[in-house]
Amino acid sequence: MTTVYTGYPARGAKATLRALGAPMAVVGGLGVCCAAVLIGDPTTPGGWLPVCPTKALFGIDCPGCGGMRMAYSLMHGDLPAALHYNAVSLVFILLFVWSTAAWTAGRLRGRWVNSWLHWRWTPLTVGVVFAVWFVIRNLPFAPFTGLRV
Repeated sequence: MTTVYTGYPARGAKATLRALGAPMAVVGGLGVCCAAVLIGDPTTPGGWLPVCPTKALFGIDCPGCGGMRMAYSLMHGDLPAALHYNAVSLVFILLFVWSTAAWTAGRLRGRWVNSWLHWRWTPLTVGVVFAVWFVIRNLPFAPFTGLRV
């Protein structure tokens, strides 16, 4: 198995396909997941898509609750509904698109491309944002009750 980050750009069709293989697999898998969410319509109660286990077992919203409904609304172009269902996950989708583009460009260039994943404080920041979002959206008084889904 050859490494992709050789320090040299991918030249030729074979090297380019090898460099694009993993990003294309990730995008293809996400496409399948998006198709399942689009067909399953999580905004309609009683569908075949699974319910969040945290919500089902404990009755509270986890940081990811509403993520499928957010993705469904986003695929239909309804940005206000997507923000309502899960605003933090929407921000992470944008960051994921950025990091996937940087990853793909790095594989094609033969060297790393800096993205938010390479920043020193990323793990701590993500953990703090998720913890704060988890607490804020479960507070039992206004205006935080509007964050529940």
